[in-house]
Amino acid sequence: MRKKLIAGNWKMHLVPVEARALIAAIRAEIDHDAAALAKDRDVMVAPPDILIPAVAQALAGSSILLGAQNMHYEDKGAFTGEVSPPMLNAYGVTHVIAGHSERRHIFHETDELINRKVLAALKHRMAPILCVGETQDEHDSGRALDVVLDQLRRGLENVGDDQVTAVAIAYEPVWAIGTGRNATPDQAESVHAAIRSAILQRYGPERASAVRIIYGGSVNADNVDSLVSKPDIDGALVGGASLKADSFARIVRARTR
Repeated sequence: MRKKLIAGNWKMHLVPVEARALIAAIRAEIDHDAAALAKDRDVMVAPPDILIPAVAQALAGSSILLGAQNMHYEDKGAFTGEVSPPMLNAYGVTHVIAGHSERRHIFHETDELINRKVLAALKHRMAPILCVGETQDEHDSGRALDVVLDQLRRGLENVGDDQVTAVAIAYEPVWAIGTGRNATPDQAESVHAAIRSAILQRYGPERASAVRIIYGGSVNADNVDSLVSKPDIDGALVGGASLKADSFARIVRARTR
């Protein structure tokens, strides 16, 4: 059975003292039953890069995993403002978000660039979380699956059979991110099932059954149970609700059946 993945994406929020306080508050909420939770789910937080050292210290001794929101695909070089895979490795980062919709639509990242980041993460033994999702116009015109599956295909280019199970896919409909709207559990499940089917066709049933496909799009304490109880929804990529310890702890404890 696939373990759920509950990932908090802090986006561009907090300063070090606030980050340490948030981690302390989250740990106060979940550390006492971390062993029970760890049986069927992983928990991860992805702070802004500049906060990673402080968060790494605050997570010491915890089962909570440390992620990054983005990274460059090169190990080093003249790339002002970028962060490399070895830099993240040095702080114990285990997961890297690649192709978040805000990176695609605000910073105009292409599928080719995102794919290079996925491959770089795998090379450095970090698990990429490859984000895919359609805009409101694409959704309303009935092109959601075409868009999502094309992003998936391009994002997994040159990812080998022995690597794909290390990749998590995050389906995040752009029209549901930070808007208060979200796909219904049945809508989300149908896209997740299509993603798994595409992975099955390319990598076979055993690997497709092992890949985690998580949902992102205004996930909160009120809707998480109905989402992650679906058979092909393997967790959540959480935005604003991950910035409050009580709401994130409730999401971490989501009922999966």
